[in-house]
Amino acid sequence: MTLTGTERLAAEAEKLGCGVKRGEPLAGHTTFRIGGACDVMITPDSVESLSRLVLLAREYGVRTLVLGKGSNMLCADEGFRGAVLLIGKPLDDISVEGDIIRAGAGAPLILVCLAAFEAGLSGLEFAYGIPGTIGGGVYMNAGAYGGEMKDVLTSVTVIDREGKLHTYGADELDLSYRHSRFCGSDDIIVSAEMRLTRGEKSDIEARMDDFMTRRKDKQPLNFPSAGSTFKRPEGDFAGRLIQESGLRGYTVGGAQVSEKHCGFVVNKGGATCADVMAVIEYVRKTVQEKTGVLLECEVKIIK
Repeated sequence: MTLTGTERLAAEAEKLGCGVKRGEPLAGHTTFRIGGACDVMITPDSVESLSRLVLLAREYGVRTLVLGKGSNMLCADEGFRGAVLLIGKPLDDISVEGDIIRAGAGAPLILVCLAAFEAGLSGLEFAYGIPGTIGGGVYMNAGAYGGEMKDVLTSVTVIDREGKLHTYGADELDLSYRHSRFCGSDDIIVSAEMRLTRGEKSDIEARMDDFMTRRKDKQPLNFPSAGSTFKRPEGDFAGRLIQESGLRGYTVGGAQVSEKHCGFVVNKGGATCADVMAVIEYVRKTVQEKTGVLLECEVKIIK
């Protein structure tokens, strides 16, 4: 029997010592808790294995999806045809040297923030509570409360589509609002280096606690979501425009415009990708009709 490209890739991944799961539901790997099964999910056990898998996927003609915490994506109900490369352990190392923090792409942002705090380093407090990884944070230039990854990044190392390692300096990252040079590229982020500043641990902790309290007070953290659903329109806020358009609580199936913060579409229970997409499209259409502003979706749609 002739194996498909995906089956061949899975077999090679197992030979490399990587974790392999077939038919794994993506709902269990995204913060939205939505998404059908992928053909195969592979957890690389090293940068070298990941590099090899990238080359093999290209050789076998296998479509790939890079996934960390799945905190800014909405996966199709039909799942993903191809291989999901899950970047987590053991690509999650964190080290501190002077005022420099280096972290693997799979390192959760919250743990990197805590490592900075323990070392008495300030500059990452804004990221405390963002439910993603360093890889995702770099990819989207994650930011909150006046801070962004662009403020601290000094370099990022990636694997390109040829399976080769490249390191880009801060001036090569093309960082802007929810954007980096990696958006839409084939590069896979494997690690990042950040330069922080010395600070008093009590002050750092106070800022972290303040930002976490604000998140809990203002965001619907009691329901699964992908974070802010829409990008901030110039000179305004998506949540305000949605609320002023009378859409607070608008619901389709299990998906709802949050009653706590209109900038979030949440999974109230059993929501499908189709439900969320219906809410998103209705919100965009209604807000444009009522305000003239066409909201841009921030969530990455995976089909």
